[in-house]
Amino acid sequence: MPNDSYTPPEVWTWDRESGGQFASINRPIAGPTHDKELPVGKHPFQLYSLATPNGVKVTVMFEELLAAGHSDAEYDAWLIKIGDGDQFGSGFVSVNPNSKIPALLDRSGPEPVRVFESGSILLHLSDKFDAFLPKGAARTEALNWLFWLQGSAPYLGGGFGHFYKYAPERWQYPIDRFTMEVKRQLDVLDRRLGEAEYLGGADYSIADMATWPWYGALVKNVVYEAAAFLDAGTYTNVLRWADQIAKRPAVQRGRMVNKISGEPSGQLHVRHDAGDFETRTQDKIGG
Repeated sequence: MPNDSYTPPEVWTWDRESGGQFASINRPIAGPTHDKELPVGKHPFQLYSLATPNGVKVTVMFEELLAAGHSDAEYDAWLIKIGDGDQFGSGFVSVNPNSKIPALLDRSGPEPVRVFESGSILLHLSDKFDAFLPKGAARTEALNWLFWLQGSAPYLGGGFGHFYKYAPERWQYPIDRFTMEVKRQLDVLDRRLGEAEYLGGADYSIADMATWPWYGALVKNVVYEAAAFLDAGTYTNVLRWADQIAKRPAVQRGRMVNKISGEPSGQLHVRHDAGDFETRTQDKIGG
C-alpha cells in the first residue's frame, strides 16, 4: 500500500504525462483531432477496427455468418491503429462519436447506417441475418449474457488489465480491488458453463462471440499474462468452453482480421475477401 494518500483537488485538471502506456491516446474531450476520410470497399459492410477483444467479437461474427452460408454478409475490414490516433479522424468520429473500435457502416440498404459499440453491432447483424440468436426465452437468456459481458468487461480491461499490466506502477489497492471482481466474474461464468454448454444455453450465440475474446483469452493467458496470478486453471468450465470455441474455423479466421501483433502468420491487417486468409501478404492485401 502506498504511504501517501491522494487528496483530490477542488477542480481536476488534465495531466498529459500521466496514465501509463496508453496516455497518448486518452483525453477528457470528444470529437475529431484531424481530418481523415475513411476508405470504402466493395462489400455491403465496412468495418473499421483493430483485433483487440472488442474488435475480435465482430470479425468472428462476420466469419461465422459467412461460414453459415450468408454470402451477403461479405465485408471489408479496415485497420484502425488506435495507438496512432486513427480513431480520432473525422471520418471515424462520424461513424462512432465515442472514438472507440469497432465501428461499422452497413451499406446494404438505400442509405448507410452507422453501428457502433460492439454489442450493438453483434445484435444488429444477428437480427439482420436471423442468425446466432435463438428464439423465445432462449433469446432473452443469450441477451442476458451479452449485456452481462458489455457491463463486466470494463472491469476486466480498464480495471484489472490496466492496473495489473499497463499502469506506470503496480499499486496494491487497485490490483486487489479489480482482481477480486474479475475472479468473481470468472466464478459467475464457471457456474453458468457448468450447467450449460454455451452461455445462452444449448446454442452457440453472439453471447459467446462477445465473451470469448475477453474471458476465454484471459484464462488461456492470451491477454495480460495473468492466468497464473488469477489461478485460472481452477475455472474448468470456462477453460472447456474457451477451448471449444477456439477450435471453430470461423473463430480462427476472425481473430486474425485487423491483427498487427504476434506471429506474422496469424495477422491479416486488412480483409477484403476470403482469399486474403490464404495469402496473408499484407502488401498484396492492402493497408
